[in-house]
Amino acid sequence: MNDGPRRREPSDARTAKPPMRDALVAAAFQLFLERGYEQTTIDDIVTLAGVGRRSFFRYFPSKEDVVFPDHERCLADMRAFLDETADADDDPVLRVCDAARLVLRMYAENPTFSVQRYRLTKEVPGLRSYELSVVRRYERALAEYLRGRLAAGRDGTLRAEVVAAAVVAAHNNGLRSWLRSDGQGDATAAVDHALGYVRATFGAPQESPRGGPRAEEYDDVVVVVSRRDAPLWRVVQEIESTLGRD
Repeated sequence: MNDGPRRREPSDARTAKPPMRDALVAAAFQLFLERGYEQTTIDDIVTLAGVGRRSFFRYFPSKEDVVFPDHERCLADMRAFLDETADADDDPVLRVCDAARLVLRMYAENPTFSVQRYRLTKEVPGLRSYELSVVRRYERALAEYLRGRLAAGRDGTLRAEVVAAAVVAAHNNGLRSWLRSDGQGDATAAVDHALGYVRATFGAPQESPRGGPRAEEYDDVVVVVSRRDAPLWRVVQEIESTLGRD
């Protein structure tokens, strides 16, 4: 009797070889932790991974790239997310904040690896420079999207550049706070808190809870002109009169 395809037992998954790309990353970080980044060569990595040098360069242009193996995919995902057709009335600042959360998700998928990379990058100046170049590419992607949405407005190009830089700075602040906790804290909460400042400063006005008035409706400005030597009670009386209060 044919019972259909045989289900793979859990032991099959445990014994299956990891993809070559993942094997190279795992071998590299094992050596980085044991010997140090500078003391580890590409030959050391491919020997431990059990592959040839050509296999390494098929996936990674340099030793630095093996430290950041997932950023190309994440950058492509971000661009695809920003290129999706969106309602013209959508808040572009909200959209770039959501795009930045894709980077957070990439880090949070593997907290142990992310924390190891954070520590390694802090110790190696060349990796810090490389990381800055990667961050700059994310910022350019956000700015490019924002220019398309904001260029028609006043200082649109300037606003796009400033907002993109602010989003990246806020995201990185929350992300690094989580990494400094060894990945034990709430990464989403930390990043959301930081991005909240960007939305409050640059985003579209938000409705208050329960359908109440918007926050800016409370932001009336009252200017009272008074003599320098007027008593304080007189100034207060003038303000109350202007506001229509008893």
